[in-house]
Amino acid sequence: MKRYFLMAFVFLLFLIPGFLKSQQNQEPAATPCCFDHDGYQGHCKVTPAEGETCASILEYLNTAGTVGKTYCNNSKFRGGWTQVDCEESSQE
Repeated sequence: MKRYFLMAFVFLLFLIPGFLKSQQNQEPAATPCCFDHDGYQGHCKVTPAEGETCASILEYLNTAGTVGKTYCNNSKFRGGWTQVDCEESSQE
């Protein structure tokens, strides 16, 4: 009986560190960012990809000539975007 207990204990010693490390590597889901523009119907909600922030997305939307991203249904509006609270924008 002691032998099985010892084997189980050793097995757990190898298992637990790997499990804990895999739990630490899981990043929380990104918080969505919401934007508003007078010419855009409704509010634009964007979930930042890796390396993006709400500020970088807003800068992209407000910089003339930016292309290549499909934020806000691939809106062509550049300039005039403001960031709004997503909870407030979902209630309207």
